[in-house]
Amino acid sequence: MRLLLTEKDIDCDYVNSYRQSSYIKGYVLPEDHEFSRMETREAPPAHFMFKIESFSMSELCGIDKFETAEFAAGEYNWRLIIYPNGDNIVGKDSGYVSVYLAMADKSSLPVDVNAIFSIFLYNHISGKYLNSLGRTRRFRGMKSRWGFSKFISKESLKDPSNGYVVDDNCVFGAEVFVVKREAVTQCFSLKYADIPYKRDWKITNFSKLEEHWRSEEFTAGGQKWNILLYPNGIQSGAGSHVSLYLQRLGSERVQVSYSICIKNQVSDQHIKKSETDRLFITIDNAWGWSKFMEIATMIDPEKGFIVNDSCLINVEISSLKLDVAQ
Repeated sequence: MRLLLTEKDIDCDYVNSYRQSSYIKGYVLPEDHEFSRMETREAPPAHFMFKIESFSMSELCGIDKFETAEFAAGEYNWRLIIYPNGDNIVGKDSGYVSVYLAMADKSSLPVDVNAIFSIFLYNHISGKYLNSLGRTRRFRGMKSRWGFSKFISKESLKDPSNGYVVDDNCVFGAEVFVVKREAVTQCFSLKYADIPYKRDWKITNFSKLEEHWRSEEFTAGGQKWNILLYPNGIQSGAGSHVSLYLQRLGSERVQVSYSICIKNQVSDQHIKKSETDRLFITIDNAWGWSKFMEIATMIDPEKGFIVNDSCLINVEISSLKLDVAQ
């Protein structure tokens, strides 16, 4: 079934058609039968326009193909190829005008060029352009042209009331936007589905701890870790503060966001500190705080951090990135 619409019907952002509605004002689905949207707009094509004068003479003079001059778009040269009586190489297209976009110099063609292109036809009556909206194709040595074997029926093109041929002149056009390989790639892996990771420890007999307390080894984000607590402090916190660290057991470069908390067991006044995107780069590398909290506050029974000679530690690893560039 052929569905012919008036100019009023197709003068919209796009014509939303079903596959069985193959014909829209003489325009049809492309040779590979993919769905194609059509739109009209006032702005002319950005890259190229081609006017054919005395269009009716092409058939009388036996002209079966127009190849336009080269035009540049997206750092490549292109041309339009127009068959006024159809491209019979593709099929029985004698009742249609075929239009293709082609790479002008195939010898300089790299492995492939991905391009989004539209082909235009000017309406002299409305002053607008009907175009095949945004087809994306890969141009390569073996396939250096893409387009429509049945771009418009000759009957619809030549009908004076349609406005495509006026005073025996018609105007075609093209826009070409090359898709460059500059996309940002993001990877998600279920290998690290245990992030964010949370873990609690209860340290008993706190008053009897010697130089340091080390948690049992645990795994988060595919890496092995433990927690180091120095009850009497080290480095700048020695003798005055409790020191607390996250230690990574391994040699891979890992960038981590984490937090460590000493919980208050009688109120919600916990002591929590965090690091964002901390880089662990050496074997058994540890990062944390030499002055996590004052020893006097920690051991004061009225403060609630030590109850029955036990304290509670919580660690959370919220994000982890591997193989960070140096």
